[in-house]
Amino acid sequence: MQLASELTIAAPVERVWDLTEDVESWPSITPTMTSVERLDDGPLRVGSRARVRQPRQRPTVWTVTAVEPGSQFVWEAKVLGLRMIGAHRLEPVATGCRNTLTIDLEGRGAGLMGRLLGGQIRRAITTENEGFRRAAERA
Repeated sequence: MQLASELTIAAPVERVWDLTEDVESWPSITPTMTSVERLDDGPLRVGSRARVRQPRQRPTVWTVTAVEPGSQFVWEAKVLGLRMIGAHRLEPVATGCRNTLTIDLEGRGAGLMGRLLGGQIRRAITTENEGFRRAAERA
């Protein structure tokens, strides 16, 4: 099951990418993150890990599985036996940048979890995307 938020940001892709790859700054642009702690150094790369704390949730370690600098990164975590795959995809458009955030739920119980928490997850990624928009357009 996939949940998504897509919006156009009136800022260049490079500015939105800078915000996207600086995962430790996310708590300053969205209330859906309490803290993000990188567990390694350097630019995001396959294998990079971060501990993400979100309101009313256990800390979760996310591991980067794909990176195309300036364009996208994908990371995943195991939560309650489910595999959660989060993607950040950026695409230049005439008015700036299309920013697409997705969460895929995979594994036993993913459909049920999606039905129970899908609305909450969709609202969270929409809030995150709005945070990226505000921060990029303000810069």
